[in-house]
Amino acid sequence: MSSPRFFPAPKAMSLGALARQVQAELRLAPGVDETHELDGLAPVEDAGARDLSFIENTRYLKHLESTGAGAVLISPKHVARAPESVTLIVTPDPYGAFAVLSGVFYPDGIRLRGAFGGAPIPAGAIVDATAQLEEGVVVEPGAVIGPRAGIGAGSIISAGAVIGHDVQIGRNGHIGPQATVQHALLGNDVIVHAGARIGSDGFGFAPGMAGHRKIPQVGRVIIQDRVEIGANSCIDRGANRDTVVGEGTKIDNLVQIGHNVTIGRHCFICGNVGIAGSAILQDYVVLGGGVGINGHVTIGQGARIAGSSNVASSVPPGEDWAGTPARPARIALREVAALKRLAEGKAIRGKS
Repeated sequence: MSSPRFFPAPKAMSLGALARQVQAELRLAPGVDETHELDGLAPVEDAGARDLSFIENTRYLKHLESTGAGAVLISPKHVARAPESVTLIVTPDPYGAFAVLSGVFYPDGIRLRGAFGGAPIPAGAIVDATAQLEEGVVVEPGAVIGPRAGIGAGSIISAGAVIGHDVQIGRNGHIGPQATVQHALLGNDVIVHAGARIGSDGFGFAPGMAGHRKIPQVGRVIIQDRVEIGANSCIDRGANRDTVVGEGTKIDNLVQIGHNVTIGRHCFICGNVGIAGSAILQDYVVLGGGVGINGHVTIGQGARIAGSSNVASSVPPGEDWAGTPARPARIALREVAALKRLAEGKAIRGKS
């Protein structure tokens, strides 16, 4: 549950205002009018009379009979499952609407605050004299900003973070505690969570019996606007060209992105993914948790890879793949079903 210790209590909003905010239809329970105010968020099974909730997954429809929520965001196709006693905010995209209204209630959950909230440059921070900081930049204790680095207005450099020489960070960025950024250019509204490593050496070596010769990694990392990078994720700089992460892409915790990788716009990369060098992800690709991507392959626009899959070859646009080695999901599922029947001693296509 949310605590005002960490996030300021939200300002109450009326049911009518909430519905208008997301251009949704308001269906009021008997005895409730649109001036009734909500000031909290909660799961549908735990919500109280002043809480907003949502249902996206059909597994939670059963809780509509017992919920005490002040209102529930719900899809039109599920309205018939709700009793009249529940106020509904009806929208084709309940989860998206919940994201919007969550940001209205808790803006600090979107625009992260610094841990200290003190002076813009406190004692204990090290900022090189040649660094350029625009108005409103916050640098927390223990942070280091190197020569000729540039930090855009409204950005926060958290405690212990290190910004290397000549790095450029756009406006309204957030670099989390103990994160490091080097050999990189970051756009506006980029969030880098705690412990992430941006711009370290790529894993480049020429193997040989006499030893492995290190190959200089002289490229950069380019992070476009509105990218979010999870805690303890690593993005290596390019060997002889740039590693690029496209606009709006979201990267979970503990993700490894190798040198020379190109990731398109609005991709979604879940935790524990590993992407080997020079792979290409086109726009809107989704990688489930624990996916491995081979080097030098291309994942086509809109393709989705199921969790724990290992992709050894290129994936056409728009396809769903799964398994190890990854192949079209429909084929992988048929193979799993066939193996299950074999293990149970059942016939396959009339043969035992």
